[in-house]
Amino acid sequence: MQYRKMGESGLELSVVSIGGWLTFGGSIDDRDTKKVLHTALDGGVNFIDLADVYSHGKAEKAARKALHAVKRRNVVLSSKVFFRMSDDMNDRGLSRKHIMESCERSLRRLGTDYLDLYFCHRSDPSTPLEETARAMDDLVHQGKVLYWGTSVWPAELLRRAHDLATVKNLYACRVEQPEYSLMKRDIEAEVLPTCRDLGLGVVCWSPLAGGALTGKYDNGVPEESRGAKTEWLKDRLSEANLARLRQFSTVARELGVTPAQLALGWVLRQDGITSVITGATCAAQMQENLGAVDVALSDEVAAQLALLFPRT
Repeated sequence: MQYRKMGESGLELSVVSIGGWLTFGGSIDDRDTKKVLHTALDGGVNFIDLADVYSHGKAEKAARKALHAVKRRNVVLSSKVFFRMSDDMNDRGLSRKHIMESCERSLRRLGTDYLDLYFCHRSDPSTPLEETARAMDDLVHQGKVLYWGTSVWPAELLRRAHDLATVKNLYACRVEQPEYSLMKRDIEAEVLPTCRDLGLGVVCWSPLAGGALTGKYDNGVPEESRGAKTEWLKDRLSEANLARLRQFSTVARELGVTPAQLALGWVLRQDGITSVITGATCAAQMQENLGAVDVALSDEVAAQLALLFPRT
């Protein structure tokens, strides 16, 4: 495993990490969750990415069970706050009330005294930015959160949050979590340069484009597959994109790696990326993802892939 500093912070994250979206407490049971997590940890992964909304709290509970024998100091645990968790009008967004109460609930579900990383899962235009930043600053000073971050925040808002922290002497955001893959490269225009400029780490979700970049759809999209049932994924599996995906798989075979490993390796090659958050439903899938660390891409191949999936 390789490790990188999270931006200009002192924290080091494994370049391949494991997330619980759609899997922990959801599509896989506690037994398989434990297998996936321990395969990741045995492979050197130290960053486990979660959120309160993942399986409506069940992902955090599943992770707690799987990690009960693991020393807390050996893992970097994250969670997130923003999305509605109940019918209560205040159980959503980035108000001080929701942040404080959601953090306490995540800590209880995870069975820990602190979160290494706590993300604002989206931006909240209905709450003043200073209210959100001060709540996060307070959690840091209370020792319940070590670093706070953002997810899918635009570049302009990242800069505003940074400037606010400087002026108000608040603990600043240290990491952004955007969606990023060969099939979704829009952050290259503004978000990635801004993160580099501000010294923020970048940990990417969906680096395999929802599974489109794994080769599983090279022979078409089965009717019962996730690709046929998920609207945002269906859009990525147009006939034109399927042709590109088959070309991509051919490049992977020529390099002696799997499509998933090549996709992850390409993201990790981009300037400013700290870690790719992978998902896995079994230990073998996690083991395959770990192999991305060893993918060596030449400038020529990297450029070929960028042309195959141009930024739009």
